[in-house]
Amino acid sequence: MKLTSIPQLYRNAKRWREVLGVLSKHGLADWLSRIDAPLASRLLRRQNAKGSSRTRREERLRRALEELGPTFIKLGQVLATRPDLVGNEVADELVKLQTAAPATPADVIRATIAAELGQTVEDCFATFEDVPVASASIGQVHRATLHDGTAVAVKVRHPGVKKLLRADLEILLGLAELAEKLPDLQPYRPVATAREFERQLQHEVNLSDEAMRLQQFGEMFRGDKRLHVPRPYESLSSEAVLTQEWIEGIKLSEPRLAEMVDADLAAVARHGAEVYLEMIFEHGLYHADPHPGNLMVMPGGVIGMVDFGMVGRLSDPLRENLEDVLIAVAADDAQQLSAALLRVGKAPAELDEARFGAEIVDFVDRYGNQEVGSFDLRGALTDLVRLIREHRIALPAPIGMLLKLLIMLEGTAQRLSPQFSLLEVLAPLQRRMVLRRLSPLRQAKRVRRLYGEVEQLAEEMPRRIRDLLNQFQSGRFEVHLEHGGLEPSVNRLVLGLLASALIVGGSLMVSRNVWPVAGVSAPGVIAFVLSGLLGVRLWWAIAKSGWLDSH
Repeated sequence: MKLTSIPQLYRNAKRWREVLGVLSKHGLADWLSRIDAPLASRLLRRQNAKGSSRTRREERLRRALEELGPTFIKLGQVLATRPDLVGNEVADELVKLQTAAPATPADVIRATIAAELGQTVEDCFATFEDVPVASASIGQVHRATLHDGTAVAVKVRHPGVKKLLRADLEILLGLAELAEKLPDLQPYRPVATAREFERQLQHEVNLSDEAMRLQQFGEMFRGDKRLHVPRPYESLSSEAVLTQEWIEGIKLSEPRLAEMVDADLAAVARHGAEVYLEMIFEHGLYHADPHPGNLMVMPGGVIGMVDFGMVGRLSDPLRENLEDVLIAVAADDAQQLSAALLRVGKAPAELDEARFGAEIVDFVDRYGNQEVGSFDLRGALTDLVRLIREHRIALPAPIGMLLKLLIMLEGTAQRLSPQFSLLEVLAPLQRRMVLRRLSPLRQAKRVRRLYGEVEQLAEEMPRRIRDLLNQFQSGRFEVHLEHGGLEPSVNRLVLGLLASALIVGGSLMVSRNVWPVAGVSAPGVIAFVLSGLLGVRLWWAIAKSGWLDSH
């Protein structure tokens, strides 16, 4: 696809120039020169600055995303959770993304609240602090109090950010479609990743969705003394404004946390891990961004959790597949682990199963003899993700995100207790996983699901077979074949035939001296020149594709 055929290109032309300019500035646009995108090439030629060769590519990528603004920062945050897709080095660098953004002026924020809630700030709140406590890419947070004296946090979306996100998403999808055409970028699944990111960002930018998630998590852990989820105030919330309970606590990102907290930090770390694992394996709904800035220790050692913009969901089949992977890792069963990974992910056609199986055996040998208390789960999962990526096994987005989340979770818990081991918390949970699978209720549910699928198949199959036979009988049976790379080959074949025809025709005209000029056939000479030009054009196209000498 040519860049000029991307929808809304001209409407977003200014932003396209900005994006391509920043990519070129940081030395990240070289791949565009290998695609037939004339407009992109012209825009890139105007950029004189180049990314420093002394700076690592991962760092240049992070800086470029920060410079490009909210959408691209959010993209970086999502990619940081997918080391199976981008690699551990890139994911670790993107974790450093600076999400702070300039604050919107107080009068604009007050006008936004009034427009969204239909009341002035004074009508909604007894007090409202104009200076925000935090400002990120999507919105900013202000402290306020209700008329009954309750302290609340008011999150307000930056004006104009939704329009910018929409334009940037169109550009991202356009870049993804271009990247999909390059064989070395295809393993990153650019279009699928961009589509998944688009879906996730649409939820995150809608603050009414976050209010709904706060309610869901509040219900899930109602009465649980380990975790506190802020209560949302629906009457003071909208798509662009979220009012929620203000919770007091010390963030895990605080450098002097151990000195400031009067609680057993080892117990807090264990409780936090238990809560997260319950979210994942029992509820199938989890807070997807457990970095230290989003978690705090409240009085009494209660864990406070904020920012539910990124939330993950797991279907029952995906949850079972993840359980299989973790059970196999804990049981040191290489064969089960290999089978589980191939069942979870989509293996490429060229996968070397023998080599993959051998590397899984090496993986199990490396980590299988470690004691539970000293087991390096973070290292094991990091190596497992690297192995999956090297073999180009495509994991479903929720599974890839969860593997990274478990790595982040152990790292965050170890800030509280350096001796913490996530595997110790997983051990009793694994027993519950096995018992839950064997429970009559779970088996009955699976049988009902299987029965429904078989029943649907039994209803559909006779009709499908009848339709197929009718097509055979009437002579309307058709087989549609599609070849993604056939069009360029046909074009080159036509050019080659045309050049050959011109050579033959030119030879005949020269030999018979047709319409001679200065004793030589003029049409024959013209035919020779045209065939030479076509031959050079054909050679250049093949050489540029990189397939001139390939077998």
